[in-house]
Amino acid sequence: MKRILLVRLSSLGDILHTFPAATDLRRAFPDAVIDWVVEEAYARLVRMHAGVTSAIPFALRRWRSEWFRPRAWRELAEFRASLRARPPYDAILDTQGLLKSAIVARLARGPVYGLGASTAREPFAARFYDVTYEFAPEDHKIERYRAVAARALGHAPPPVLDYGIAVPPAPAFAPRAPYCVLLHGTARAGKRWREDAWAELARALESRGLVCVLPWGDAAERSLSERLAARLSRAVVPPRTSIEEAAGLIGHAAAVLGVDTGLTHVAAALRVPVVGIFCDSEPLDAQPRGAGPTAYRGGVGTPPSPAEVLDALRGIAPALA
Repeated sequence: MKRILLVRLSSLGDILHTFPAATDLRRAFPDAVIDWVVEEAYARLVRMHAGVTSAIPFALRRWRSEWFRPRAWRELAEFRASLRARPPYDAILDTQGLLKSAIVARLARGPVYGLGASTAREPFAARFYDVTYEFAPEDHKIERYRAVAARALGHAPPPVLDYGIAVPPAPAFAPRAPYCVLLHGTARAGKRWREDAWAELARALESRGLVCVLPWGDAAERSLSERLAARLSRAVVPPRTSIEEAAGLIGHAAAVLGVDTGLTHVAAALRVPVVGIFCDSEPLDAQPRGAGPTAYRGGVGTPPSPAEVLDALRGIAPALA
């Protein structure tokens, strides 16, 4: 029986990009133990993958905010002891390429595989790995992570991309009529699309008979959702959602249009037609990719127009645009 440990601490989109690697591993080794160390805020997301044996919460973000409290140091020591107490792993796979993830990988027992110094976001992290792999800048993150797992364990990834998660039930607030989800919120300001562009896109979608649903994550995003909804005739601003509710909402949508943010990749994972809107990030290695219909427009410093986004939607879901 193989014992495999995945180390991918954050964030939502990058964790999802690691899901296909976990699916490949489960298919190659049906009886394997596949554990995953992940930031505690994303443990519920990892548990949505049917092939993961256990999600091991890591609370570095919370510990940093409590650095001078004894509880933080006690929990950190308990985490280290718990990881060291587990039986040795046949392979420990760090696909994050950061110093913090490399240190976590080294806390476990077993050979550590990761990204080389030219590929890792923090090159020094590569010094902590026993074996490293380099990739070209244009290689999509999903394929990098699948390749690390395949080369470390010696299996061939199948041609079909499978995120290994099922569509959850639609939440109670999801519209009964056909709807699209507009994902305007993102952690980095540069990735945001113009408000007037969202309004123009939403009006065009509404004219095609779709209800626009406008999720939000903080007060500023909620305010934008409400302003956009006020310019439409039957938009929905949902309550704050859990990851399961967000996945259920997205999974039952007719289409999803979103900036470069984690929930946009949820749509790709659930095979919903999705158009990525790129304003200040590189789409070559981060565009939505899945077994369903996907497209993207824009790039670094070249945000798309609403017409371009509608054209992309027309290409993957002609009946909607």
